[in-house]
Amino acid sequence: MSSTAPIGVFDSGLGGISVVRQLVRDMPHERVLYFGDSANAPYGVKSPEQVKELSFAIVERFVRQGVKAVVIACNTATSAAVNDLREAYDIPIIGMEPALKIACDRGDVPSDPHHIPQRVIVAATPLTLRERKFAKLMDRFDSDNEIVKEPCPDLVEIVESGRLGDHDLVMRTLHGYFDQYDLDRIDSVVLGCTHFVFYRDYFRELLPERAAVIDGNEGTVRHLGVVLESLGHLAPESAEGGVELANSDPSERIAALSRELLHA
Repeated sequence: MSSTAPIGVFDSGLGGISVVRQLVRDMPHERVLYFGDSANAPYGVKSPEQVKELSFAIVERFVRQGVKAVVIACNTATSAAVNDLREAYDIPIIGMEPALKIACDRGDVPSDPHHIPQRVIVAATPLTLRERKFAKLMDRFDSDNEIVKEPCPDLVEIVESGRLGDHDLVMRTLHGYFDQYDLDRIDSVVLGCTHFVFYRDYFRELLPERAAVIDGNEGTVRHLGVVLESLGHLAPESAEGGVELANSDPSERIAALSRELLHA
């Protein structure tokens, strides 16, 4: 496998572009092929079997394009398909999961030998929060912390419909999900869907200043870099990186929205 081969990144729609932006920042010499499956979005309300079938079709497309690794820039698709994809293909398959460890580790203060229990809301799609993969992750941390699951499917729809800039709609939607909590008691909100990363500024407006807003994009890209370096497959510094955007929805609206989100 050539070190200048591209990296395939896919998502149920446009959310994974937030991961591509991180990848471009941190690994600027890499070529990235992005595929958004907006024609079949959202994944978060489908069955695991449906998501697995869609994910396999996309990875097969990437393999035909000669990618050296695949990033599943979608917590839902990771939950449903990552293990089977890794068994089926001999290239690195990098998945994502809600960054719950980062949120809970904030309770480990060097000056205090005791863990300070963290109050964490995990915002994600319904399927991500239902799947066994997340249940196992939550089991690691919920004995020492207070963790609440909050499914937010409408946040995916707002991004896909190009209404991310509608401040009133977004804040009304966020209040609909989060007003049930005493946010002054919350230590952090974990953005467990790559679509939700585009809402970071809105969450900052919603939450008290002391609360952290945490996503897994940086850690995912860091892990990808470690894996590629261990295989000798990092692109050389002389290589010219770039991004090619593709989508199962061929409309110009989706193409324009993809470019807009990439360069926002």
